[in-house]
Amino acid sequence: MADIIHITGKDNVIVAVHPIPAGEEVQVEGKIIKAAEEIPQGHKMAIEPIAAGGQIIKYGYSIGHALEDISAGRWVHTHNMKTNLSGEVEYTYEPDIHELEKIPPRTFDGYLRKDGRAAVRNEIWIIPTVGCVNDIAKKLVRDCQDLVTGSIDGLYTFPHPFGCSQTSHDHAQTRKLLAALTRHPNAGAVLVLSLGCENLTHEQFLEELGEYDPDRVKFLTCQKVEDEFAEGRKLLEECAAYAGQFKREPISVEKLVVGLKCGGSDGLSGLTANPTVGRFSDLLVAQGGTTILTEVPEMFGAEGMLMCRCRNQEVFDKACRMLNGFKDYFISHHEVVYDNPSPGNKQGGITTLEDKSCGCVQKGGTAPISDVIWYADPVKTKGLNMLYGPGNDLVSTTALTASGANLILFTTGRGTPFGAPAPTIKIASNTEIATKKKNWIDFNAGTVATGESLDSAGARLMDFVLEIASGRQTNSEKNGCREISIFKDGVVL
Repeated sequence: MADIIHITGKDNVIVAVHPIPAGEEVQVEGKIIKAAEEIPQGHKMAIEPIAAGGQIIKYGYSIGHALEDISAGRWVHTHNMKTNLSGEVEYTYEPDIHELEKIPPRTFDGYLRKDGRAAVRNEIWIIPTVGCVNDIAKKLVRDCQDLVTGSIDGLYTFPHPFGCSQTSHDHAQTRKLLAALTRHPNAGAVLVLSLGCENLTHEQFLEELGEYDPDRVKFLTCQKVEDEFAEGRKLLEECAAYAGQFKREPISVEKLVVGLKCGGSDGLSGLTANPTVGRFSDLLVAQGGTTILTEVPEMFGAEGMLMCRCRNQEVFDKACRMLNGFKDYFISHHEVVYDNPSPGNKQGGITTLEDKSCGCVQKGGTAPISDVIWYADPVKTKGLNMLYGPGNDLVSTTALTASGANLILFTTGRGTPFGAPAPTIKIASNTEIATKKKNWIDFNAGTVATGESLDSAGARLMDFVLEIASGRQTNSEKNGCREISIFKDGVVL
């Protein structure tokens, strides 16, 4: 008998854990069904006849409708099913909130900042305010590595092409994101590097940044000095002296903030890696910690799993504005809201946006939704938060970092090497990719497909996260993969 996953008793499809050859039999709820054709790994097979126009049920929810009559044993994918999604939706608040049982908080060895926030790294960051100084920042990083001593974990910069020739909201969004990164607790000290003639002026940046510690944040405008490398070195020495004061100490996970993200997903992501992260999220929230779920377009079609968990009417109303606001963003650019999943997702077995979304939101576990936050705003409420941002991997992980995530859990079925400014833990949905890409993958959740319980995998992930928070490097950190991408929505002058 082939290995399959039947997610809920309501589902009229199963998912192949491994490829199912044509003619092989599977057992589902006591019934024997023969595969009418080959079913690739992670893909869906009908377990009962589905009439043309009938709903395809997975995760207990409709993920689209049949384009033709589909008999039991048939492969169900893009050739014979289609999304049900269209445009904006009017939501009704029907709360179904289940409080998590509190758990005594564990600790990790982190850095406690003067404002009371916790950090898992003690790094020096160079934040360019404009793309023109990217290479200046990179040379300063190369030339000043000798400052990485003692408790300082690294010296990094995050190049980007913006900060000038942008207008209105687009310009404001860049300014907001860069200021948010400057405030990030993992940065023990920051050098803000400007050119001097960009439209993101020093005065605008100071206004956006608000109150700051001048011992922690330094500024250099390259056009105002004769030798920006010599001046930059002096300021970085000051940054190192300040950051070097901090030492690791035991800190309660109540202060830990973890971003939740998926990318390069396959048909097993929503069954293994994402629900494993969901179990972790519930464990952290039950201990008083904070998690952040983003990728708003990958909530479309899965709203039924989220909206009823909003803690109150105010949070529900914010969630409605976030979801329909993002749909309006698509529509205003003359794009359909369901132009997702990616080619790689489809190869991995994800057919429609509803299919992808129902798997994606598994990362949020079962906790009540405490708050909804907007792009580059700081997280303020403990528990599970939803963040306004796109599904794009680099843009959304940058947004999670900007909102204060100390580290990011990133699930993948296809594999991906990149890293955000915050340590990015890559979690495999299948053992094959975990084995093949050991230099990318940090944690294997593919074991869930072959018998490990989600509770066991979630507990194992909690232990691993605390190791990373206490100083163990992720593979993306070891490989030097750290970058940002700013959410852009405007003209370039």
